[in-house]
Amino acid sequence: MKGSGLHAVGAALAGAFTLCGCVSTGTYEKLEADKNQEIAALQKQHGTLQEQVQGLQSQRSALEQQQADLRRQVDALEQQKTQLLTASKQNQSQYDSLVKDLTEEVKKGQLQVRQYKDMLTVDVAEQLFFDSGRATLKDTGKDVLKKVGDALKGYEDKVIRVVGHTDNVPIKTKVFPSNWELSVARATNVVHYLQEVGIPPERMIASGRAEYQPVAENDTPEGRKKNRRIEITLIDRNLVQEAGPGRK
Repeated sequence: MKGSGLHAVGAALAGAFTLCGCVSTGTYEKLEADKNQEIAALQKQHGTLQEQVQGLQSQRSALEQQQADLRRQVDALEQQKTQLLTASKQNQSQYDSLVKDLTEEVKKGQLQVRQYKDMLTVDVAEQLFFDSGRATLKDTGKDVLKKVGDALKGYEDKVIRVVGHTDNVPIKTKVFPSNWELSVARATNVVHYLQEVGIPPERMIASGRAEYQPVAENDTPEGRKKNRRIEITLIDRNLVQEAGPGRK
């Protein structure tokens, strides 16, 4: 009996040890699987963080480049501002100088000096230069035009544009079939005379606008008188070159 009891106890203990061994192996494998999943998740998270870091570094580089570009733009704008201020002062000085040189004629009402941005314009009434319907310069016009030419000689950085204007009263003669021909002929004769008094021809442009650029209404004698005029404008050479034909 004792031998049988001991044998039974031994069998029970062996079964218990066997059972404990199975449970321990399963738990280990589960823990190992969980840890592997956790490691994989951490590795994936690490990879994601690395990508984010690289993205942030790229963004930083892009922002630094934008900052550098903006700094260059600001510097360029500051330089342009300085140039514009300098040009504005220069234009004002040129305007004051031109008015001073032509003070007597301005006071007499023979001409008017105007300033618009970087252009200076001398407006001369038609009757001072020409008889009605004609393009031949009168002596009184030559006297004034010579003084205008002397005043313009010093502006070597400028192109002199001479434009003839008429009122809207039609003209039809053998010499001038329309106001177009009359306005162009008057501007051309003014340019010829300015060349005679010493202004280089390559600095000048002659054109006519007929009645199509009025400064007053043409329904009154006073308005038509204002529209019959010669405009002599100083223009920066760079502007003329930029607007020239063939520019690409």
